[in-house]
Amino acid sequence: MLKKRDLHDAPFLFELMSHPEVFPYVRHKAASTDEFYFLTKQTIEAEDRGEIISRTILDEWGQPIGTINLFDIQERKGFLATWIGQPYFGKGYNKTAKDAFFEELFFQLDIEAIFMKIRRSNQRSMKAALKLPYLVSANEQYPEVLSWINRDQDVYDLFVITKEQYLFHYYGEQDNSEEILQA
Repeated sequence: MLKKRDLHDAPFLFELMSHPEVFPYVRHKAASTDEFYFLTKQTIEAEDRGEIISRTILDEWGQPIGTINLFDIQERKGFLATWIGQPYFGKGYNKTAKDAFFEELFFQLDIEAIFMKIRRSNQRSMKAALKLPYLVSANEQYPEVLSWINRDQDVYDLFVITKEQYLFHYYGEQDNSEEILQA
């Protein structure tokens, strides 16, 4: 379902990213395949430096269909950015990719919190995010982060997923959370 980013997938991902229903919502846009190769190379290098965590989303046949990333990692917290190609909208790939990514982030890479900034005008992303039962509005809880993401224009709402909320949702109220974390 997920794999580390590599240059071989760039042509497929560029074609999917270029679709008009996807392109406006991609964080790192590219105008050509060459530019997308360059951005992918930069992404791989940034991950090697510990600045981001980036994965390619695969369909059931192992074909690349999008990306999922954790950007701006500081103090074991970062910002989620996901995009999936238009032919794959509404087929459950978004939730499956997020579940796999969150498992890796929280249990293998020791991330404490995942922020999501969602443009208020992006109804597709808002609808998908609000389906996540462990997602919490963070506008009031993290006012300094909200101010930072809206420093140019007040267009985003802020949400957060903490390791505790994720654990609680999947494992319920259990006193053996240390055992769960070690599993």
